Amino acid sequence: MRQAMIIINPSSGKEEASQYVRYATRVLSDKDYSVTIKETAKELDATRYSIAACEEGYDLVVSIGGDGTLHETINGLIDQEHHPKLGVVPLGTANDFARALQIPLNPEIAIQTLASSNLKTVDIGRLNDRLFGNVVAVGSIAGALSSVSSEDKTKLGSLAYLKEGLKQLTSPTAHPLIIHHDGQMWQGDSLLFLAVLTNSVGGFENLIPDAAVDDGLLHCFIILDLSIFNTITASISLLLGTLKDHKDVVYFTAHNVSVSSPETVRTNVDGEEGPTLPITLSVLPRHIQVIVPEVD
Repeated sequence: MRQAMIIINPSSGKEEASQYVRYATRVLSDKDYSVTIKETAKELDATRYSIAACEEGYDLVVSIGGDGTLHETINGLIDQEHHPKLGVVPLGTANDFARALQIPLNPEIAIQTLASSNLKTVDIGRLNDRLFGNVVAVGSIAGALSSVSSEDKTKLGSLAYLKEGLKQLTSPTAHPLIIHHDGQMWQGDSLLFLAVLTNSVGGFENLIPDAAVDDGLLHCFIILDLSIFNTITASISLLLGTLKDHKDVVYFTAHNVSVSSPETVRTNVDGEEGPTLPITLSVLPRHIQVIVPEVD
């Protein structure tokens, strides 16, 4: 019998995560999986469970929770010889990884998707000595987003990030950045730098319409110090999927990127607090297999 591990964050999704475990177990049991349930209680629990699943030869790991839980689960796959397939049941705020793979945002329907035989082999990013599934953000706004409370996420959903971001935009701080990418260099002041693997960031699914989960590329945005008026026009561009063409945005794609600064600059990785600069980014092409909905 095949082995599946469910890693669940009981505090995600308005604290309703645990009610879905029984349903997921039933769906997987019907697909001839022996199911082990692991509940997170503290930081990095999901990573430790995922490492164990790799070392013990599990066939499938299912992340039930938000982007933070998924980020930790993916990090258990780093430098492992065996990679279980990955199932995703999104219960968080933005759920960008799920959006990019068209995994249903409704948890019950996402659980039904675990019975799918359709797999998508996707890229994973590497930041220094850790992995990420979707986005790395650099700058004062990125650092502030790491401070969004669980209470605000529960009450406001994606609006919690917007609320915190607007606070920063009232007095935006640009930082001097030095960005090396595939043999080229950019140097200057930037309000925000983004390195993205998919088309979805912060719940905006059209940020990079041309991005694919298996294109082997980091899609990078250097956002310059914007005036209030330009911030509004940039927001419109974001909604229309044309942010890369905005006059105050430098856009490029790369396989390898390094970012440094003479100042202390914070980062945000998949919605969670990341390391301060400097950082080195790269792509691990087609690194893991994810269960996605059946093709009609």
